[in-house]
Amino acid sequence: MGPNGTDGDTRQPHVVVVGGGLAGITSALQLSDAGVRVTLLEGRPRLGGLAFSFRRGDLNVDNGQHVYLRCCTAYRWFLDRVDGAHLAPVQDRMDVPVLDVAHPRGPRLGRLRRDALPVPLHLARSLAAYPHLSLAERASVGRAALALGRLDPADPALDGIDFATWLGRHGQSPRTVEALWDLVGVATLNATAPNASMGLAAMVFKTGLLSEAGAADIGWAHVPLGELHDTLAGKALEAGGVRVALRTKAERISRTDDGRWSVEVPGETLDADAVVLAVPQHETHALLPEGALDDPDRLLDIDTAPILNLHVVYDRKVLRQPFFTALGSPVQWVFDRTGSSGLKGPGQYLAVSQSAAQDDIDEPVAVLRERYLPELERLLPAARGAGIRDFFVTRERTATFAPTPGVGRLRPGARTRATGLYLAGSWTATGWPATMESAVRSGFSAAGAALSTLGRRHDHPLQEAA
Repeated sequence: MGPNGTDGDTRQPHVVVVGGGLAGITSALQLSDAGVRVTLLEGRPRLGGLAFSFRRGDLNVDNGQHVYLRCCTAYRWFLDRVDGAHLAPVQDRMDVPVLDVAHPRGPRLGRLRRDALPVPLHLARSLAAYPHLSLAERASVGRAALALGRLDPADPALDGIDFATWLGRHGQSPRTVEALWDLVGVATLNATAPNASMGLAAMVFKTGLLSEAGAADIGWAHVPLGELHDTLAGKALEAGGVRVALRTKAERISRTDDGRWSVEVPGETLDADAVVLAVPQHETHALLPEGALDDPDRLLDIDTAPILNLHVVYDRKVLRQPFFTALGSPVQWVFDRTGSSGLKGPGQYLAVSQSAAQDDIDEPVAVLRERYLPELERLLPAARGAGIRDFFVTRERTATFAPTPGVGRLRPGARTRATGLYLAGSWTATGWPATMESAVRSGFSAAGAALSTLGRRHDHPLQEAA
């Protein structure tokens, strides 16, 4: 079969998907499952987009710590579809250790955990015992949560205000924001409350904490991300008959005289009945043919936000929890990655995940080492005096789109004005912040729109869940 569709089978449409991240992989799988012939183009030598792994000596290193929640039904579909759900299990019940090292009477450990009661009582006992807030602050959280539960995250008015303003209007003290709302919000939104759209914040908290009791149970990969998003995803694409072209970057997309599409790659031109652009917003802007969007420059107004990860290999075990989060320290979330990394010999490998990392993202490694190793010793007494086998940094300067107030009106849907051209990516109008969940949902939308135009019957994968 030729890459440009010259196999004589005019009944089987051909779709080119540009981009091999989660959005592109999802689109390709959905299209191939519906009987469409698919070519997937990816400029990198691997699949997975910004959720990937690499080798550093004997270590398998994730570029960043990625987690998901039980309510992330689209990403859970993805894991099932690539036969990887057992490799990224979810907690039986949400349980987040929160360590405050700045308490006047010394370090204090609290936990945010749920029990088996229905919403909203599932968090009541945990909140009542949460030691990092006063009794009055805990009561104010309950009132704010009830108010949040009455909101519609899709209300455009919410997109125009910031989360901090809303929290202030609902009696949340700076300490409450720090010790609860930002604790969750920074990790899920990649922004602090003053820089986050209230619409996106409402989506995160209403879906994660107020939809059903187990919605916020946390899942994460117990293997390198590359095993899920590259190896297993590649096998699923191959089994579905998708042609995957790695190290192949789309250079130009244009309409042909017969109303189809032409995708130019180095040394080759692909003819297609439809194209899914599943690349970041700035790259999408560069590839869009004229007239495809009413105001394509809006894509350039969707800003980006960085995430920094610090990787520390100790010569001994210093952390007994699988993860924890910190207060009173620049450290945000710390994960034990010893097992998934394949670390050989004694020791422990910790990954420190720093979201909204604008202040640190360009700091030299030596500066970050001097700043964060003492902080880890403050948080983990067992780290004091431990030897450092390795310390290194991974930086994603454009890790996510910035969830700033007003971003909702900038995010385009899957369909464009050009018939047969569709958009996917976590930055498109999924209603979710820039998460793996958003990326997969965008893939559903783009593939569904393409199949409708091609006249192919299809069901939305989450139709029953919806």
